[in-house]
Amino acid sequence: MPIRADSRLHTVPLRHVLGGLRAGGPLALMERTGRQAQGALTRLDLGTFRPFLVTHPDHLRHVLRDRADNYRRGTAMWKAMGRLTGLGIAGEGPRWRASRDLWCKGLSGGAHAHADGTAGSAEDAVAELERRVAGGATVDALAEMTHVVLRVVNPAFFGSRIPQHRCDRLAAAVAVAFDSLLWRMALPFVPLAVPVPGDRAFGRATRTVNEILLPLIRRARYERPTGPDLMSVLLAGADADGRALSDEQVAQDVVALFVAGSESSALTLTWAWVALAAHPDLAAELRAEADAVLCGGSVRPEHARRLVVTRRFLAEVCRLYAMAWAVPRTTAAEDVIDGVTVPAGATLVLSPYLTHRLPQFWERPLRFDPGRFAAERVRGRHPLAYLPFGDGPHQCVGQAFFFQQAALVVAAMISRFDFAVPGRPEPRAAVALRPRGRVDLVLTPRR
Repeated sequence: MPIRADSRLHTVPLRHVLGGLRAGGPLALMERTGRQAQGALTRLDLGTFRPFLVTHPDHLRHVLRDRADNYRRGTAMWKAMGRLTGLGIAGEGPRWRASRDLWCKGLSGGAHAHADGTAGSAEDAVAELERRVAGGATVDALAEMTHVVLRVVNPAFFGSRIPQHRCDRLAAAVAVAFDSLLWRMALPFVPLAVPVPGDRAFGRATRTVNEILLPLIRRARYERPTGPDLMSVLLAGADADGRALSDEQVAQDVVALFVAGSESSALTLTWAWVALAAHPDLAAELRAEADAVLCGGSVRPEHARRLVVTRRFLAEVCRLYAMAWAVPRTTAAEDVIDGVTVPAGATLVLSPYLTHRLPQFWERPLRFDPGRFAAERVRGRHPLAYLPFGDGPHQCVGQAFFFQQAALVVAAMISRFDFAVPGRPEPRAAVALRPRGRVDLVLTPRR
């Protein structure tokens, strides 16, 4: 069905889309479009493919809350991801609901029952890093943050059943498989029997994932686990039909958690060091808070709630560097958004990255200002103006877990190291918001 002309619809012609992509790539095109549209519902003309770009909080509330049942994950991105993560937590319907309920139970259990273990793991990982750079060194920020995050999540995800070196190998394989899906996402009409770039890397990586996870799951199932970690919860749980989850389903949900949790957390922490290096006054404030809270000792679970400035800082990092910078949905039935008819089968692209830059809701939106997340300023803001973890039924279940653990990691590191980030790392649009090239982190242990 054709979309009727409407003054509320902002359209970007094909020549402007192609010119923007040539000039600066997808992220630059999105930023330029966002500045021009200023929250208006936007249609990107890509020839036969004409997705809607949704950024205004009122429109997001309609899609994610009011009519969430009409806007589904039936897009090329989710279908491609399903080859890696299955159709449980990355799907829709009863199977997704069953997986989500188990995730919520596992993460809440892991956050509380494993609080000492995750805090201790963060402390151990930072102490190990301190020993390795005793005389000062330049490290790969993303690689080091990935290593730290994996040490932290091992108790909550696996009950520390998996040796750390195998956890590192698993995460590396998941990252390769995830990045290998880009061509499949871009070419959804190409049958799986027809090879595209990335297929071989995907196949090798998924074989590695299964070689690591499936024996671990079978052994854990034989031992009849009763712990609160996510793997134990999944093994003891049931699918939408009341049947026990198969080993393959458990493995796929664990992989999905790696994609949604550990990689996103490591990337966010990498951007955190970029932001702190660019704002030395703020870095000094976070260090003073860490010194006051930790008193020269190790991080403990109860410290997280006292790291108020650090948590506000992390919230601002999530605002300007939203990992899920573009999230697709498909319309099940024709709908109307702010007077614009959206036909059945249309693709919508929700962009927290652009929503977080709307000047109607964020004063001087490009300015890095953790004070935006003081309680009194949060109360006066539109509830859908900030959504780095999504919103509605599919909102990320790991938000509280992330802020707790990330605050402890930042405090542990900033209390131990002087640091610098040479240059000005810039983001690029991949499936997640990744740095363009390696981010060097210069670490010098504090005297």
